[in-house]
Amino acid sequence: MKGLLKNLGLILILVGAIILLACSFTGNVNNNSILGGSVALVVVGLITYIAINKKIAD
Repeated sequence: MKGLLKNLGLILILVGAIILLACSFTGNVNNNSILGGSVALVVVGLITYIAINKKIAD
């Protein structure tokens, strides 16, 4: 469980990046809600990754 928690931020970043890639390949780049949601996932994943790994290191 600790391993999954440690990788939660990376998983969120990858999900956001996959959504962005899928939108790019399908040509659906005019839908701001999907693009904004995927960027939010990347940002939240980055913050989560930093926060969790800082707590685990301490």
